[in-house]
Amino acid sequence: MKQLFQHAAITEGITVRVAVNFLPEQSRPQDGKWFWVYHIRIENHSRERVQLLTRHWRITDGQGSVAIVDGDGVVGEQPVLAPGRSHDYVSGCPLDTPHGSMEGFYTFEREDGEPLEVRIPFFPLAAPATAD
Repeated sequence: MKQLFQHAAITEGITVRVAVNFLPEQSRPQDGKWFWVYHIRIENHSRERVQLLTRHWRITDGQGSVAIVDGDGVVGEQPVLAPGRSHDYVSGCPLDTPHGSMEGFYTFEREDGEPLEVRIPFFPLAAPATAD
């Protein structure tokens, strides 16, 4: 099945695409728990090889509470992307509200050792409305 990427950002030839889906089977609204899965594709359209070193996420819930998540790589990997290559991964986000958002950036290292901060596009987290 072809994934539909709803959000994208481009920084110096590096494109970050995001597709997000609400997972009702992982959510428990009656307990105040909602869960989304997001698929990220990072595409290197630049002329140099880059390596993803770290991630920085800003996760905001429906009440405006912000969680900052910093870490090495993505899902345990620090992929190297040659020109024309891409890297895909899937991860998830739980919230205590039925709505929220995510955004952030990756820090890549260029071939010359210089850092490159690549924007992750803002994307909403929204559970579908349910009848009571």
